[in-house]
Amino acid sequence: MSLRFLSTDKAPGAVGPYSQGVKVENIIYTSGQLPIDPKTGELSKGDIQKETRLCLENVKAVLESGHASIEHLVKVTVFVTDMNDFPKINEVYQEFFGEHKPARSLVQVAALPKGADIEIEGIAII
Repeated sequence: MSLRFLSTDKAPGAVGPYSQGVKVENIIYTSGQLPIDPKTGELSKGDIQKETRLCLENVKAVLESGHASIEHLVKVTVFVTDMNDFPKINEVYQEFFGEHKPARSLVQVAALPKGADIEIEGIAII
């Protein structure tokens, strides 16, 4: 079995003892990506659409470090602290993915690391 831990400076570093992503054979699992700007290290708060874009761009960067793209995503999981943000998240999600529509779950949680409002993870098959 081929196993590779993914790491890129184009996405925020892990905030704990885990990898940004793992590539097993032709499958990539990304860790949950927070709305952190990888250039500044700052967590974005107060604009769920900006936060959603940052999370998706961070997922994309991890995928690219494993030689994949968003078109390879087959499953996305979105964690939010406020389900009322669902319509605004969907707007950004639709813009980001266009006609590519991976399976998705969106779950409201009590809290996320660093006090974030959203976290997104994905599974891609190359």
